[in-house]
Parts: sequence; structure tokens; C-alpha cells
Amino acid sequence: MARFLRPLLQGTTYTRLLHLWVPLLAVSLWLFIDPSTPWVPALVLVPVGLIPAVRRGEGVQARLLLTPSEEDSGISETPSVTWRDRGRTVLWLEARMALGAAASCASVWLPLIAFDLARLAGGQVPGGIPLLDTVRPHWAYALLVPLPLIALYGAVVGFGELITALARWLLGPSAAERLAALEERTEQLLERTRIARELHDSIGHALTVAVVQAGAARAAGDPEFTDRALAAIEETGRSSLEDLERVLGVLRESRQPVSGRPTLADADRLLESARASGAKVDAEVTGALETLPGPVSREGYRILQEALTNVLRHAGAVPVRVRVAVADGVLVLEVRNPLTVAVPGPGRGSGLRGIRERAALLGGRARTGPDEGDWQVHAELPMG
Repeated sequence: MARFLRPLLQGTTYTRLLHLWVPLLAVSLWLFIDPSTPWVPALVLVPVGLIPAVRRGEGVQARLLLTPSEEDSGISETPSVTWRDRGRTVLWLEARMALGAAASCASVWLPLIAFDLARLAGGQVPGGIPLLDTVRPHWAYALLVPLPLIALYGAVVGFGELITALARWLLGPSAAERLAALEERTEQLLERTRIARELHDSIGHALTVAVVQAGAARAAGDPEFTDRALAAIEETGRSSLEDLERVLGVLRESRQPVSGRPTLADADRLLESARASGAKVDAEVTGALETLPGPVSREGYRILQEALTNVLRHAGAVPVRVRVAVADGVLVLEVRNPLTVAVPGPGRGSGLRGIRERAALLGGRARTGPDEGDWQVHAELPMG
């Protein structure tokens, strides 16, 4: 019983009823002017529904009155863009007026019927409902009084549910709006993935360099080497903090420009960091790096950073050959080091997967793995 009566305690039931009553204000005004043409308001709704802004107004009303407590109501608040949207708006206005008229009749006549039945049960002759004018008073009519009230309850709740379902159907997002929402969601997921890669690459590189430098300094037992190692750790940590602050800035402000991200023009910093960790880096750069598009140069920097991080993490202080070439509209990155016995280290391969994902997002390709006795990271990124 409590579940059956629960809608009576919910404010949404009454805001939906109010939403059904609103169109009847204009109808009542017109009937006061010319009661002989009750069809005119329904005819006027056709050109009104074709106005793009009307769909937005109806969507706002529907969300506020029909689904006030739902965050994702499935009701759009955007103007009509296509003729299909305009047609749906016209159909919605007509349906809203028809349901409003039905709900108004039910909310007026059903209480009157209950009242007249109560008068008949009390021995009085009713005067409100013509159908009951010829009925003789009798106490048994008291048993029928709850029936119109139950019908009123069902009409109020039922019409509210029906108008809400129609709003989701006729005022819901169009195919173009659903596609735009899906694209926006995809962009958000891609941005989250990119930020995760950024943190993995920059922070992972800094921690790897710090661990290698600290281990080498402890093993060397040379104060001068220890000072150089600490200086390298300090420089790498400072650079990593800058990267972290930039990524956190992206999280705080999603529209922050990406121009502050490092590019291949800053590759010397990576190479010097690897050399300071004990690796013998032989770098060969050909072509004009300044001609690279921003996205290609930035992703190329991250690929190079992850490749050097993998060398330091898994191979240690070994000779490394780095080749960066810009030619024929393609950026080629290659990092090779002698293939040594597998060294246990942190990570689960997400760095190498990130290299391949970065290359694929730019329409390029990347290969990682053994090659002629070396471990190779080879990436090709198109500049177009």
C-alpha cells in the first residue's frame, strides 16, 4: 500500500501535472475570445513548432518540470537544426496540448463526481454532474465515492508518466546530437589516455634516471662522481616537476594550449640526461627539426624519452645509438642498444605499448624488439 501511494509524496508528480496544465492557459484565453473555434490554438502550434528556439524552450521546461531530479533525463535543450527536429517539435506541442486537455478534464470532473456521489449518499440531490441529476439519493453511493478518486490518482500519475515518455522520444537528442555527444566523450577519453601517457613517460623517465644515478654513485664511492650524479638527479627532478605541473594544469583547465609541451627541439636535454646516467649515447640528427608540425614533434619527443628510459631501466649504462631523421615528409626515430640479458625492472610493458599508440594516433607505425643482436625502437611518423 505504501508503495502504491508513494507518488503522492513525490514533488515530481505535481510538477508534471503543472506541466500538463500550462498549455491550457492559452487555450482557455482563446475560448474566452472565440469559443466557436476551439481548433485554432492547435493550428497555431504548427508554425510555432517550426521556430528553432521553441525546441530549446520546451526542452528546458520538460527537464525542469518532468525530470527535475534526473541528471541525464534524455531530453535535449538545443534548438532545432534539421526539419526532422522541427517536425518532432510540432508533434510534441500537439501531443502536449491533447494530454493537457485530457488531464485537465480528469482533474476537474473526477473530483466533482466524487463530490456528487457523497451528496447522494447523504440524501441530497446533486447538481454538478448532469448524468447524476436523475439518480435518487441512497446511502450505498458512499461505497462508490473512492472510485473517482482512485481514477483521479491513476490519471494524474499515468498522464505524468506518459508525457515524460513522449518528451524523451520527441525532445530527445537527434542522431546528430548523439553523434556529437559520443565524439565529445571519445575526446575526453583520449585526453585522459594522453595525460596518463604523459605522466608515465615524464615521471617514469625521471625516476629511472634518479635510480640509476643513485645506484651508480653508491657503487662508485667517488665524491666527485657522486656530486655529478646528484646534480643530474636534481636537474632531472626539476624537469620532471615542470612536466608534472604542466599536466596538472591540463587537468585544471582542459582548454589550456599544448604549446608548452616539450618537442624534439629539446631532445638535447634527454640525451644529456642519459649520458649523465652513464650511457654512451651516439646521436645523429639529420633534417630540419623546426619544420616538424607541433603534434609530430611533441609525440616524437615522448617516443624518444620512453625509448631512452627503457634502455636505462633494462640495460643500464650501455652504448646507445640514436638516429633522428626528417626526410620525404616522414620523421624517423631509431634507438638501438646492445641486447643484454633481461634485467628485472618495474613496469609491465605499458611504455612500449604507449610508443606504438602514439605512432598510430599520428598515422605512423612503430616497431620494438630484438633486431640483429640489438634492442631496437624504430618509429616513423608522417608529417602530413
